[in-house]
Amino acid sequence: MSVTTDLTPSSPVRRWPEPAAALTLLKPITWFPPMWAYLCGAVSAGVAPSGHWFVLFLGVLLAGPIVCGMSQAANDWCDRHVDAINEPNRPIPSGRIPGRWGLWIALAMSVLAIGIGWFLGPWGFGATIVAVIAAWAYSAEPVRLKKSGWWGPGLVGLSYESLPWFTGAAVLAAGAPSWPVIIVALLYGIGAHGIMTLNDFKALEGDRQMGVNSLPVTLGPERAARLACWIMAIPQVAVIGLLLYWGREWHALAVGVSLALQVWAMTVLLSDPKAKAPWYNGTGITLYVSGMMVTAFAIRTLETLP
Repeated sequence: MSVTTDLTPSSPVRRWPEPAAALTLLKPITWFPPMWAYLCGAVSAGVAPSGHWFVLFLGVLLAGPIVCGMSQAANDWCDRHVDAINEPNRPIPSGRIPGRWGLWIALAMSVLAIGIGWFLGPWGFGATIVAVIAAWAYSAEPVRLKKSGWWGPGLVGLSYESLPWFTGAAVLAAGAPSWPVIIVALLYGIGAHGIMTLNDFKALEGDRQMGVNSLPVTLGPERAARLACWIMAIPQVAVIGLLLYWGREWHALAVGVSLALQVWAMTVLLSDPKAKAPWYNGTGITLYVSGMMVTAFAIRTLETLP
């Protein structure tokens, strides 16, 4: 099957982006994970929010609508030919975001993100720069880590969970987070690799045609789904073990219950991975992020490792 790179819609070409399409380009549904992770980081810092409401609000705004929205715009621009196969009704291939507007929006939001990050102090500013670089490294040639089923989801998992968690803690504490914070943030970011792998199921056909070697493409849906489940579960087992080691038994129990329910959801997912992946994204991931907040409350009073 030949793939055309002509994305010109059959309807008259627009000069300006359709407002609703511009919002769709930023994918508001994807903003929640980094916003939630930033809040988890703020909680885990163990700092009272009074007197810090501005940086708390600004950080959540930056993590979600601005940085995550920018990354979605950059990804859609760089993926416009793949989307013409998978989802031709998306804003760019449909022509509702005409010409190079998708690129200009992504670049403008990159500059906006760095500008706002400046107001979060040196830790927040540095983290923002890392996030912007990661977003473009994931989507844009010649790096385009999205082509790898290992590096791509790994980078997104760390960017969506670990980096905003670290940033929220660092901004609230006005310094480097404690080691417990860093460790659990890293573990939940690693687990998010599995979440990102499940997200690749919806683009299976286009990825295969355009040479994007996602795990569903290289391993097949069944094996990729099983691997994703293990990647999500093992870091949470490690978190439970750490909570027990740190004397947070009740929090460990709560995370354990969350993981047990996820395992049940995983059995449903594995019965038909391609069809059930969207269902799991709404069920299992809700349980996953709930465990994140439980863990954040558990470690907020831990200053150093015992």
